[in-house]
Amino acid sequence: MDPISSPDPRLSPPSSPQSSASPSPASSPSTYARSIGSSPVLPGVDPDQYDGPSSTARQVLPTCAPTPLKYGCEDHWSWNKNDKSHEVRLYGPKQRIAHFHPNWSNGTAGVRGTRILNGGRFYWEINVSQRIFGTSMMFGIGTKKARLHVDAFVNMLGEEESSWGLSHKGLLWHGGKHRQYVKCFRENIATTIGLYFDGVSGTLSYYKDNLCLGVAFSGLNDVTEPLYPVVCSTAAKTEMSLGVLKRDFVNLQDRCRATILKQLTHEEQIDQLCLPIRIKQFISEGLENFQEDVALSVNNQMSHW
Repeated sequence: MDPISSPDPRLSPPSSPQSSASPSPASSPSTYARSIGSSPVLPGVDPDQYDGPSSTARQVLPTCAPTPLKYGCEDHWSWNKNDKSHEVRLYGPKQRIAHFHPNWSNGTAGVRGTRILNGGRFYWEINVSQRIFGTSMMFGIGTKKARLHVDAFVNMLGEEESSWGLSHKGLLWHGGKHRQYVKCFRENIATTIGLYFDGVSGTLSYYKDNLCLGVAFSGLNDVTEPLYPVVCSTAAKTEMSLGVLKRDFVNLQDRCRATILKQLTHEEQIDQLCLPIRIKQFISEGLENFQEDVALSVNNQMSHW
């Protein structure tokens, strides 16, 4: 079974942070040297209570937005029931809750999201249950090449070039290499992890309980294969549920439709609008997610109880 009290010694950061932070420049196209970063501790936050970047990871690199996609709109995606480990059970509204290793754990299990990220701007939050322990619980992104199950306790996200991830040990992983990014998460205390993917600038940033941790990976706009949200866990009976889902607007038409939909509660109201039929049809296509928004809001409220 996955050890609970003692961390895997293989996960310990190298004794010389400088050496681990200086990989060979030959890496490509997602060069590790330019793919991992962090931001300083936020001003006004007690360093002893802050789970942000560790002293070995603080660098002068781009910081993430304090409120990602503040003027964006609700996004609509879930965990993929056809793209997961057999050790992952999905349930809840739109199957947005992932339960790992329901009986006991003898390996690492993961699940991919249905959202393709490339080229857009997306923000999503993962509400992690208080069962935070074990070898590795990870949050990140990956292509279809990233595996979702292995009969061993490993850091599966970032084990090779097709995925990027943050573990609950505070380590960033990509290309089989890691470095300290934040302090270890407090065990057995529920937390919310936010991920902001900017496909225009090619960066992935993390948030923890509404605190910006800084840009973690860059150069992601060079990835040509489809990228998806991915989570994985080695710990038995752990749970990760999707909370806030936001995206940037595609165009002005998309933004106008979202503004109209905020004022509607059911589809019959669309017929009362003084608009051309084709525009009404376009608005109606967006309203089909109305019940999904309601279920998502309830799910978000329950996750904070």
